[in-house]
Amino acid sequence: MKEAKEYAIQCFKDEAEAVLGLASQLDDSFDEAVRLMFECKGKIIVTGVGKSGHIGAKIAATLSSTGTPSFFINPLDVFHGDLGVMTSDDVVLAISHSGQTDELLRFIPMVLQMKIPIIGMSGNPQSLLAKYSTCHLNVFVEKEACPMNLAPTSSTMAQLAMGDALAIALIEKRNFQPRDFAQFHPGGELGKRLLTTAQDVMFKDDLPVLPPEMHLGEAIILVSKGKLGLGIAEVNGKIVGLITDGDIRRAMEKWQAEFFNRTVSDIMTRTPKTVKPETKITEIQRIMNKYKVHSVLVIDEENHLLGVVDHYSCMI
Repeated sequence: MKEAKEYAIQCFKDEAEAVLGLASQLDDSFDEAVRLMFECKGKIIVTGVGKSGHIGAKIAATLSSTGTPSFFINPLDVFHGDLGVMTSDDVVLAISHSGQTDELLRFIPMVLQMKIPIIGMSGNPQSLLAKYSTCHLNVFVEKEACPMNLAPTSSTMAQLAMGDALAIALIEKRNFQPRDFAQFHPGGELGKRLLTTAQDVMFKDDLPVLPPEMHLGEAIILVSKGKLGLGIAEVNGKIVGLITDGDIRRAMEKWQAEFFNRTVSDIMTRTPKTVKPETKITEIQRIMNKYKVHSVLVIDEENHLLGVVDHYSCMI
């Protein structure tokens, strides 16, 4: 008897083959579907029954999160008031493996009466759904991954892939950017990273500010108290340099007994990396990675110190 993982591998192969098969089935209907969705002035209403309905809900969620307002409705609920959410500015994406699902087909005449474009998605280009659709997306699969060829597996994977293909095409057509994605995901990790700015996370209290002429023996104490692993050199309120605990260690190794006679100006970096308060965390991380630094200084237009953002501040 085969091990369970062998069945899993076969399932992966069957479903992958089903998805790859969609490429040869694409035609001008896909371009028309993307055009209808892109030019839609209302919402994309996604609908389907059973497993196709579950896939439809996922497709609607993906579209909405990538700049195409969409939501899923069960065609059965249309007969109990949900038709009121639809307008002539909308576009319907109707999904059915057979294209002959009775509950879905009973919904189609209402959509046609409202003159709402229908994008049909089924595995049967000769189905009633295909016939009454403005354009039809063929998601035919040779067989299900199910060994009995009964449970929707390869067919639902094909539907899901086609839905993702629509979303990706619309992302490209809209020139949808990461900052746009973040606006639709403000509670997620990605959203936080893309929307959070330097002023949101910077350290701004009791910053280790010191004069360039201070001896390094004194500077060590201030850097240690600051707990940021650095000290900022200022003259008349303007930043003139930066020292780090690494700079101090290297100076001790280099000068040894003469170390305590040296000053901050002897070891400071005179052009530390700086950012503005509105700089996004993602940009700060790019700067840190590019220049191999662990901290940046937050400054205003007049080069006054406002705060410090370190590597750990960016780990949100």
